[in-house]
Amino acid sequence: MYLTAETIDDLLRKVYGRLLRKRGSGEITPTKGPATEINGALLVLKKPRARLSQSEKKNTLFSCLGEFLWYLAGSDKLDFIQYYISRYKDFSDDGQTVFGAYGPRLFGPTNGTNQVQNVIQTLRANQHSRRAVIQLFHGDDLAANLVKRREDLPCTCTLQFFIRDYQLNAMVTMRSNDAFMGLPHDIFAFTMLQELIARSLGVEVGQYKHAVGSLHLYANNTQAVSDYLAEGFQESVSMPPMPAGDPWPAVERLLKAENTIRQGKQPKLDDLAPYWADLVRMLQVFRYSRNGARQAQRDKVEDIKKQMTTNVYDVHILKRQLRAPVAAQPEEQLLFNTAELDAQQPVSSDSNQR
Repeated sequence: MYLTAETIDDLLRKVYGRLLRKRGSGEITPTKGPATEINGALLVLKKPRARLSQSEKKNTLFSCLGEFLWYLAGSDKLDFIQYYISRYKDFSDDGQTVFGAYGPRLFGPTNGTNQVQNVIQTLRANQHSRRAVIQLFHGDDLAANLVKRREDLPCTCTLQFFIRDYQLNAMVTMRSNDAFMGLPHDIFAFTMLQELIARSLGVEVGQYKHAVGSLHLYANNTQAVSDYLAEGFQESVSMPPMPAGDPWPAVERLLKAENTIRQGKQPKLDDLAPYWADLVRMLQVFRYSRNGARQAQRDKVEDIKKQMTTNVYDVHILKRQLRAPVAAQPEEQLLFNTAELDAQQPVSSDSNQR
């Protein structure tokens, strides 16, 4: 199956329509439950910056951004990603880490190989190189799973980058992709990485291609997909372009700000370019509108919205603002007032008797 679109919403509509109509698909029963599958798919996003769904159902900027920052931090820690996506606990073997986490595989804090920087250096040396490949699924992963079943193995096999006509094109191959839960997140993260690498090389962002062996829709998500399609076509909106120049110093500051916000503290935005400062503000919006946030915290969201330098994120902020705040707990009413209780207290004949 070959599908192409300019925006993520247009691409999702095409994918979901095929899966619901079972065009070119079959039924499978993997470990996570029955699903409809397209075996062999190539998806093309012509405008990688149009990576944010504008829909009510798939308006998932905050979880997408949180997961991407988890990758950039090179982390496999469960508590980090659970802050943004609670269901990640189901993918941990030990309740502390995620075996298949992409961060350590991309940036190499554990094995010493920074595959992203290797790709950048390879393309700097030869713009027409066909060796600029990042490998996420390793042969050892399958061997380890045969010895002891892992809750999570990487779904992404490789990411390959090409400079053609002064644009950076990306080609991602995946062994498996959940069309409803995983696909929007993967496209967000990998197109963001594509743009980071493009900025590092001083070229423009080209097309994004997403090849999947098993592109599937689980039966328990069928109604949610139908609801998404019922929303109709969405407005074409693209994220602002990243600032020109080396992006990695700003990425380091963004990661520090993310950690500060996640710890409940205030980040510093001094001298941070508007693009990156807006992403920090979006992390603050998420913090102040999480489950358990009080109305006083939620009131800060409107102040943050006024500080944004673009209206691209307005629909995402509004969705967080519409989340119901925690209701104030009513004070428990006494059945009697203090005087009534004293009046009903029997008087002992011996004041020292206990």
